[in-house]
Amino acid sequence: MNTLLLAASFLEVRPGLIFWTLITFVLVLVVLRWKAWGPILSLVEEREKQITSAIESAKKERAEAEKLLAEQKTAIAQARQEAAEMMRRNQQEVEKYREELMAKSRKEAEEFKAQARREIDDQRTKAVAEIRALAVDLAVDVAGKLINERLDDAKHRALAEQFVKGLPSGGTPRA
Repeated sequence: MNTLLLAASFLEVRPGLIFWTLITFVLVLVVLRWKAWGPILSLVEEREKQITSAIESAKKERAEAEKLLAEQKTAIAQARQEAAEMMRRNQQEVEKYREELMAKSRKEAEEFKAQARREIDDQRTKAVAEIRALAVDLAVDVAGKLINERLDDAKHRALAEQFVKGLPSGGTPRA
């Protein structure tokens, strides 16, 4: 029965208790508003500002990183293009140098060939002149011996054979 009385006392409406409960609630509300609500709200606002600034900072850093990445990609593409251009230019220069060397070599070969021909022609001219001089000397010697001696056909033949035997194998005739 005591529990029944206790349950019934909770359900009873007591105006004094309601009044003092309301006064206590309002008083706690005023004290909380005055002392706790402002600092709590300021902490929440400060935290919200920190989060907002962190988000903005992250967005700026991301944009900066994307910008740097794009610049790096552009720089890499430009470096590749410059390297390809340098390779092409170097290849052209090597080809040009090779062609110049080939032209120079051909020119030198032609000059050596022309000089050799000139030397051959000079040597041939000298040899022909020497042969002619030798032939003239031989003719003069033969004519001189023929004039000094009147010969018949047999003597003439013997004299020519003797003269030919008297010739050195590679030089001028002996007088």
